[in-house]
Amino acid sequence: MEKARIAVMVSGGGTNLQALIDARISGIIKSGEICLVISNSHTAFALERARKAGIKTFSVTKKELGSQEAFEKAVIDELEKEKIDLIILAGFLSILSKDFTDRYKRRIINIHPSLIPSFCGDGYYGLKVHEAALAKGVKVTGATVHYVNEIPDGGEIILQKAVYIRKNDTAETLQRRVMEQAEWKILPAAAEICSKEIINSKEK
Repeated sequence: MEKARIAVMVSGGGTNLQALIDARISGIIKSGEICLVISNSHTAFALERARKAGIKTFSVTKKELGSQEAFEKAVIDELEKEKIDLIILAGFLSILSKDFTDRYKRRIINIHPSLIPSFCGDGYYGLKVHEAALAKGVKVTGATVHYVNEIPDGGEIILQKAVYIRKNDTAETLQRRVMEQAEWKILPAAAEICSKEIINSKEK
């Protein structure tokens, strides 16, 4: 059976990448294969996770190339070389240009640790999202997987999962629970949905 070729883009530890690797092994992701992991940091632990799983890695920084344009060109060259069908942003902390997102329309998905449209957009990433949710006093948060367009966290929603906030939660305990109860479940599920869609469109 033909599988969609997936690239995962990461900046840090790669816990969501690990969830995708595990989901591939356990059969949750049947229609896609992770063929490439790209990082904008040479020291991201996610690269180590990829190597351990036997996945090809590529890292490049905007700083060494001098511009966002040059950085994106290097990434595009690598994606084309590997014939990538689907790009998954899994803790990728760099905003991609409109040229880039337009080039891969409905082929880039992202995981965000809140129920969009709450606590999302420019400046909302990592612990900051959970700190904002706690400061606001919301009772329910969660995670969202969405298509990526030129607006940060602005693309069409694919899946969402709610997580209840507990009275004694800190940003750290909430972050962990949102990962375990929502992110690590809906990201692999969305990867399968999108991979299947890509394969079906190729077969038509």
